[in-house]
Amino acid sequence: MHRKLAKTPPMGWNSWDCFGAAVTEKQLRENADYMAKYLKPYGWEYIVCDIQWYEPKSKDNDYNNFTELTIDEYGRLLPAENRFPSAKNGRGFKDIADYCHSLGLKFGIHIMRGIPRQAVHADMPVKNSKYSARQIAHHFSICSWNTDMYGLRNTQGAQDYYNSIFELYAQWGIDFIKCDDIAVTEFRKWDNPYSASYEIEMIRKAIDYCGRDMVLSLSPGPAEISTANHLGKNANMWRITGDFWDHWDKLHNMFDRCFLWQNEVKTGNFPDCDMLPLGRLSKNGVCHGPQNRMTQFTKPEQLTMMSLWGIFRSPLMMGGNMPENDEWTLALLTNEEYIKMHKTSFGAHQHYRNEKNGRGSIIWISNGKGCKYAALFNTKDADDTVKLDLSQILMPDENYTIYDIWNKKTLGSFKNTFKAQIPPHGAGLYKITKMK
Repeated sequence: MHRKLAKTPPMGWNSWDCFGAAVTEKQLRENADYMAKYLKPYGWEYIVCDIQWYEPKSKDNDYNNFTELTIDEYGRLLPAENRFPSAKNGRGFKDIADYCHSLGLKFGIHIMRGIPRQAVHADMPVKNSKYSARQIAHHFSICSWNTDMYGLRNTQGAQDYYNSIFELYAQWGIDFIKCDDIAVTEFRKWDNPYSASYEIEMIRKAIDYCGRDMVLSLSPGPAEISTANHLGKNANMWRITGDFWDHWDKLHNMFDRCFLWQNEVKTGNFPDCDMLPLGRLSKNGVCHGPQNRMTQFTKPEQLTMMSLWGIFRSPLMMGGNMPENDEWTLALLTNEEYIKMHKTSFGAHQHYRNEKNGRGSIIWISNGKGCKYAALFNTKDADDTVKLDLSQILMPDENYTIYDIWNKKTLGSFKNTFKAQIPPHGAGLYKITKMK
């Protein structure tokens, strides 16, 4: 079958920012319940279980090196039953996926590229193949930060293995795959950071072969812009940054990342700014900040992140534990005009940037149906007025109505210049329409 394009940027929740490597079935279901009740009407739909779901001993954000994993007789990873009770009797993630589907949602999982070392050392057979695990594993292709897997050789047996795991995922009802250690193979950066390009192609073929449409997301980042064409042919989204967390320096760096990738945002192809570290984070351990914290971003910084991700049309993956959302966080995720911009706008680009030592003003512009969208950013450490020359993006000497998306109010009529007072590290997001 031919893959269906993800026509709009995927929107969902991923378990990593709040539960790390230790998420449980109960927590997945609780977040699915919350999404179905509060976010589904606004287009949010994916519940994604991140890394180490196959490890019985996971308890926090750290990886247990060379630990025993749960696998079947063909070397395919299975959910750890002590953490995912419904996986018993070989059911895998089917019951959880079915539950998400019953709520009108979709379900996804994180995988690492390659085959478990455990399967290779035991030389397990590959399902529906004449090859075994040792014959297809690449002993030199390993992940620099996780010890679970070997990469695969560029052989038919490797394709057979990928076909076998996606056959399993299709049986479970998986809708979304986040594949890691593949957009950039960090261990081999000195050689070729895109050394797993043929494995990306194998995964694409395996998805097309399995008979079930799945969104394919590739990590980690930053992906290299020179690989954009190949990424676009094989995946729906790919990370353009390293792991993103709730620190201003990481957020400020995303202006460079988005500018680099602004011309690669297309139907079915969405460069990924990574998860939204909003709300309750790091419940199982210290990770880039205190354990069990609310986001370290100030409210203005949260508006900057949401405005940039939205106008750039990055996929939106909420990172915090949603049942603990406060009213502010829920309001950010359910702003109707923002969601409309994210789904339907096009041609987003950096219109203006004037900074000294990383502090100043940045403006992004995109197009909507019968309107323009403008995101005005203040990267200074103090309040500042950011000015937009409307005559540069619209017909001069015409009157335009400006609607403040975050504050949900019409600001009035403007002709050639619009000015906004913006707090430090903050943003304003606006819809501009010609007055009738």
